Amino acid sequence: MSFIVPRSLFGRMVWVLLTGLIVAQLLSMTIHRHERSRTVARTNSLMVAQRIRDIVTLLDAVNSDSRKRIVAVFRQSDFHVTLEKGDAETMPGDWRNELHNPFLRPALHDLLGVNYSPNILTSGTDPQTFRVQVHLQDGFRVDIQFRLADETVSWPSHMLLQLLILISSVLGLSLIAVRWVTRPLLRLANAAEELGKDIHRAPLDENGPAEVIRAAHAFNTMQARLGRYIQDRTRLLAAISHDLKTPITRLRLRTELLDDPILREKFEKDLDEMESMVIATLDFMRGVDQQETVQPLDIMALLESLQADAWEMKHKVNILGTALSPFPGKPMALKRCINNLIDNAVKYGQSATIQIQDNANQLTLIISDQGPGIPEEQLEQVFEPFYRLENSRNRDSGGTGLGLSIARNIAQAHGGSLILKNAMNGGLEAILTLPRLSNHQSQSITDKTAARKT
Repeated sequence: MSFIVPRSLFGRMVWVLLTGLIVAQLLSMTIHRHERSRTVARTNSLMVAQRIRDIVTLLDAVNSDSRKRIVAVFRQSDFHVTLEKGDAETMPGDWRNELHNPFLRPALHDLLGVNYSPNILTSGTDPQTFRVQVHLQDGFRVDIQFRLADETVSWPSHMLLQLLILISSVLGLSLIAVRWVTRPLLRLANAAEELGKDIHRAPLDENGPAEVIRAAHAFNTMQARLGRYIQDRTRLLAAISHDLKTPITRLRLRTELLDDPILREKFEKDLDEMESMVIATLDFMRGVDQQETVQPLDIMALLESLQADAWEMKHKVNILGTALSPFPGKPMALKRCINNLIDNAVKYGQSATIQIQDNANQLTLIISDQGPGIPEEQLEQVFEPFYRLENSRNRDSGGTGLGLSIARNIAQAHGGSLILKNAMNGGLEAILTLPRLSNHQSQSITDKTAARKT
């Protein structure tokens, strides 16, 4: 059944309407054809019965010489009349009393009446061949053999044409009606997809049928609540991280007053770790709450700028391939995303290679290194905030554990994805996939962002 029923709601509604229409029309045509066959059979039987009545009445009204001439006239291949003297045989040869035609016997009895009492038989080899025996008033017996025409099983061409016209008309109207009904659902699905990329997207228009207005209102209410929740959480964490800077600064000043150099060094190391965590948390919050305007971005210029920064730090970064056209995105967010991936590659693999794969549909950046890689079971866990592979939690080698989380959040905010993969020849590959938006979509996002700011 899954191979027949379409996957989309639009396709399923059209399929149900079209299937129901075809089944109803076929049933209607079947009933019509059955009634037509019965009508034709009744008409044919009545015509034959009238013909037999006329022959019997004519023969009973003339003398024997005239009967012979009349019988000779009626001796035809499909309607054979004979005249004999004597009683009729009840079941001559392979003839039977069982009639498959329900109309012939009543028609003959109604037309001939009780005066003649016709004996009606059917052939054992051909149910459409009949034999009617009628006694005349002077004792002669009229024996008439004939064959009724077979009923054709073909469909009338005009009915097939009517069915085709009806199906075409209803299908056209169904396509328009179903598209009109399902368009709000499609708009709601697109809004839900965009909500995952931008919680601050413009709300849905609340218009249309009552059910659509209710669904749009519920969706807008949910979006507003989610936006407030994220903003409250972001402000809270940012405020806590910001407020921690003041006691850290006081502790740093007091540390300078310690006379023991070993103890002072330990305090300074702990304070450096705390400050690093605070700064990383603030960066993470800014990455989550980023509301930059989408604009065309020169990817090659961005990558070359990051490459130059890395070279100044004596880090080796290579770029392979080229971007075909500017990418519509948020410049600062993408710079932070790619920079985090380059930093990880340089930190754990001593060098970074950026491979660019670009086409009309998406832009893919593969940042690879020559490091030890990551165990397969931890390739997803490293994206969790503050998760680090080092058991020692050494800040010099392990960082704060927020870089990959920030990078993935930025990728998802652009409708893309970020995954890690161990290379076959060693090292780790960070695969950043960013879908390209059409000009219309890009302009729409830019307009919505500008509207929010105003």
